[in-house]
Amino acid sequence: MGEGFMAVAIVAIIFVACPAVFMHYQTELRKTKSISADDERLVDDLWKTAQRLERRVEALETILDKEAPEWREDYRERPNA
Repeated sequence: MGEGFMAVAIVAIIFVACPAVFMHYQTELRKTKSISADDERLVDDLWKTAQRLERRVEALETILDKEAPEWREDYRERPNA
């Protein structure tokens, strides 16, 4: 009886427990790959802040173009200036 029980236990581990553990962790991995609602809100806030800062920089460049047209000559090494 000991050998039969041992064989059944090994077969159960190989064909039931191992796939179950594998599928469990595969499911957990898929859950963590998706973005959470908090992360989505954070990315949205960062995007809005970046857009706002870009508009401010453009406004400052417009003011500088009117007040000191030669200012861009001092910053030729910067491609966006």
